[in-house]
Amino acid sequence: MKNTRIGVLALAALFVGLVSFENFDGGSIKGKVVPPDGASQVWALSSTDTLKAIINQGMFEIQNAKAGTYKIYIDAVEPYKDVIKEGVQVTEGGAADLGDITLQK
Repeated sequence: MKNTRIGVLALAALFVGLVSFENFDGGSIKGKVVPPDGASQVWALSSTDTLKAIINQGMFEIQNAKAGTYKIYIDAVEPYKDVIKEGVQVTEGGAADLGDITLQK
């Protein structure tokens, strides 16, 4: 009986260890801001996550995003207006490509 309990506890510990260290691929969100110098950074907001990336030469990529729906906020510089894109879907291991995002004055 004692050996059975030890065996069950060992299996339970192994299972918890495997689940705890599950591989997380995450997803990404990328896009291009036009004009390239019109924005400085981009934020991705979900109900459980807030992520940020710098915009470099108009290009950005937010990495390690959990699967879910995000609101994207592009922080424009004067004289351009900020942009908000809602409903951006991220899948595990996938890339949500927003394409070209043209800033308005």
